Amino acid sequence: MFETLSDKLESVFKKLRGQGVMTEENIKDALREVRLALLEADVNFKVVKEFVESVRVKAIGTEVLQSLSPGQQVVKIVHDELIALMGGYGSNDLDLAAKPPVALMMVGLQGAGKTTSCGKLGNWLRKQKRRPLLVPADVYRPAAIEQLKTVGRQLSLEVFDSRPDQDPVQICTAALTFAELNGFDTVILDTAGRHQIDDFLMAELERIKGAVQPREILFVADAMTGQEAVNVAGGFNERLGLTGAILTKLDGDAKGGAALSIRAVTGTPVKFVGLGEKLDALEVFHPDRLVSRILGMGDVLTLVEKAQTAFDEQETRQLQQKLKKNQFDLEDFLNQMQQLKKLGSLESIMGMIPGMGKMMKQMQGAQPSEKEIQRIEAIIRSMTPAERADHSIINGSRRLRIAKGSGTTVQEINLLLKRFTEAQKLMKQLQKLGPKNLMKGMGGLSGLGGMAKGMLPFGR
Repeated sequence: MFETLSDKLESVFKKLRGQGVMTEENIKDALREVRLALLEADVNFKVVKEFVESVRVKAIGTEVLQSLSPGQQVVKIVHDELIALMGGYGSNDLDLAAKPPVALMMVGLQGAGKTTSCGKLGNWLRKQKRRPLLVPADVYRPAAIEQLKTVGRQLSLEVFDSRPDQDPVQICTAALTFAELNGFDTVILDTAGRHQIDDFLMAELERIKGAVQPREILFVADAMTGQEAVNVAGGFNERLGLTGAILTKLDGDAKGGAALSIRAVTGTPVKFVGLGEKLDALEVFHPDRLVSRILGMGDVLTLVEKAQTAFDEQETRQLQQKLKKNQFDLEDFLNQMQQLKKLGSLESIMGMIPGMGKMMKQMQGAQPSEKEIQRIEAIIRSMTPAERADHSIINGSRRLRIAKGSGTTVQEINLLLKRFTEAQKLMKQLQKLGPKNLMKGMGGLSGLGGMAKGMLPFGR
């Protein structure tokens, strides 16, 4: 989402870092470009104005102008001010410190992804050792109740049984009683939305709030709607008093202004972000990590957290032993690909590694696409366990069978096996080098393009 903004800010910072001496004039010129970049990213005009002025005041101080690296000092000021703009360091945790069941009220317009976000939040809470109950309280949108029940089934989460002919307030109060009697500690209320704010909707939401006294009122906004999402959040906040926001579709190609503006305009912290269609694609929002990604500094902490949940510790140790004994086979390769997919797209993973976002652009064609990875999976899944364990037994007739089973060609099977053999040799060489000389053996970061081509058969 922030690729364009990131590119423009990087261009500004490159000029700043290259200047040995800073003056008020060239700081002013740089901030003009920063202002334009933020406005083009659909950040609220008032927010941009106040942000740039705050940076300017700090940047023209004597301490900055007379430092050894004034350009880098200005970059740091922009970095820190962006973090402050979005809510500061760390994350804004949900307020769950109350006698259970704790009610969480989800509000927002239709089409923002509210019902799906209820499921994602329930899934996240379960990972935090909570026992959530999903409550369908939208009796107006056709099939809204059934949609939440479907989401609940997919996630194996309990969904309260409501009907379209019931009053939404009665649904919510009955659900709280049911939760208390059945040991649910968190109740997630999926309330009705509209295509725009109206008095009938707000009056109903105010009645629900008065009846259940929710600990959190979370506004669900589609990040693709840009500044309109911020304006709508202001309307909901005025009537209900929001405690937080969930931004959906942050992995899309919108400009990202809503993510940068919503806290400053409404005072409402962004607590979660949705990063895909999958029901586990919900992350706690960390302003400092997002800013690091925007400024091309990566987000190693999030990558580590993702890896800890995605990779099985015992399997990882077994894999290390196999690598040491040079026993890495196609079954292991398939397992690793499956676990990597849990981390998200290749592009998102690389964007979390400092410096790799820019390198991805330089490696266009070197890294495999998602479709190419799917083809590799299809080929390996079409092999027997014996063939995965020892690919040398795959003769001509076996290759033909695998090609038919995977919907590929014998040539593609040959290419995969050739590349896999090359990858085995490469890993054997890296094992001999040891950790200290690992990067040297890889030829530095510039060698990653060649590695990508060597590891996967369809890299161009």
